[in-house]
Amino acid sequence: MLNGEVYVVEKDETIVTDGFTEGASIALQLCKRFNVEVAILAESSPSCGSSFIYYGSFSGNRVPGMGVTAALLRRHGIQVFSQHQIADASKAIHAPGV
Repeated sequence: MLNGEVYVVEKDETIVTDGFTEGASIALQLCKRFNVEVAILAESSPSCGSSFIYYGSFSGNRVPGMGVTAALLRRHGIQVFSQHQIADASKAIHAPGV
């Protein structure tokens, strides 16, 4: 999505990509301002999914992939984990050099 290859679309076919991109940019700005190095985001979300996102057919199917915010944060060196990876996130926080 960040490369302009995919769009975020609501069920009524309204394209909401710009809003998702703007939200991701704000999240990145806040992470930079507060020196966030590790983030825990909601899996499956089109914005926050770190391993899976909804396919887009509104059928509830998920596919491997990252949401807009997760991808942007990772692109800028922030480690992203899902709510199912709290132990891994904790290890990353307490790792030497973090």
